[in-house]
Amino acid sequence: MKKTILLLLTLTTLFAAKVEFEVLGSGGPEIDGRASTSYLLWIDDEAKLIVDMGSGSMLRFEQSHAKLETLEAAVLTHMHIDHSVDLASFMKAGYFSQRRASLDVIGPEGNHYFPSMSEFVERLFGSDGAYAYMQDILEEDSDSFSLVPIDIEEKTTRVYKDFRLTMIPVHHGNVPAIAVRIDVDSKSILISGDTNNENHSLEKLATEVDLFVAHHAIPEEAKGYATQLHMNPTEIATIAQKSHVKNILLTHRMKRTLGKEQETLEIIKKIYKGKVSFAEDRTRVRL
Repeated sequence: MKKTILLLLTLTTLFAAKVEFEVLGSGGPEIDGRASTSYLLWIDDEAKLIVDMGSGSMLRFEQSHAKLETLEAAVLTHMHIDHSVDLASFMKAGYFSQRRASLDVIGPEGNHYFPSMSEFVERLFGSDGAYAYMQDILEEDSDSFSLVPIDIEEKTTRVYKDFRLTMIPVHHGNVPAIAVRIDVDSKSILISGDTNNENHSLEKLATEVDLFVAHHAIPEEAKGYATQLHMNPTEIATIAQKSHVKNILLTHRMKRTLGKEQETLEIIKKIYKGKVSFAEDRTRVRL
């Protein structure tokens, strides 16, 4: 029996998927030399999922040698410009690719200030949209490939060929937003998206994840409206400690946090004892 169990464990290790997480863009909306927020999930050296498409993300996607043809889904955590503006660029590039399979594009529900994912796509590519000349990508018989918008209103799980997504609404001021957990075999990643975690949604998804991708857009001493939008280092550390997160990767780094890395690290380490890293564009982590 022991030999059988050992053999099964060995085979599981040998044939487990190679899972990597790449930060395409580590910045925010500022002009700071960084691409805006975007991430890639790699499985066995193929790009399978893109999360957020901020400015500069398509260039970083090209630099990573990723291919549109291998993507199984795309997610926009919310509709702020620095998370969504390159969607149209990716879709135009798709016309010149070999991709023909439809692509799910997942995002939050809308409100008075922001469109839902389905409304956003319609405003871009619909018959009265900004890029109406590309409206066929919303149809099944597109000359390129068709987009399938999916709106997330509550905690939702979607299973794809190579991974499972669990998404949950998070608090980001008046902006509808979601956090995303990715599970691949025994490996897991949580992307916080932009949130101050006021409704404590992240703890529900973060349990024992291998990598907590936390948006670090404000310093500990931040005041005012920014604190309605983003987590400070103490909040990030508290989530990680409560949920037994294995590693933290700090990204969405803005000018107000750049240069304060040591201070941030000291604050987090008072609460959380695991590994903490600061993301750059093209940072790639193997799980």
